[in-house]
Amino acid sequence: MKILDMPYFSYILLLAVIWDIVWKLIALWKSARNNQIAWFVVIGIINSIGILPIIYLITQKYKKK
Repeated sequence: MKILDMPYFSYILLLAVIWDIVWKLIALWKSARNNQIAWFVVIGIINSIGILPIIYLITQKYKKK
């Protein structure tokens, strides 16, 4: 049995895509508002299933403007 033949594979894939888009948009929005061009470019280019945007949001959470 191939993984692509699994009936729920498309739902899992869709959930992963939505997960990535949500985190990416939040991180891009916050990095743009904070004028952090390097973070904005890296987050926009690298596809990391939400990992890089989450790292950005966690590391920047406690920094003052």
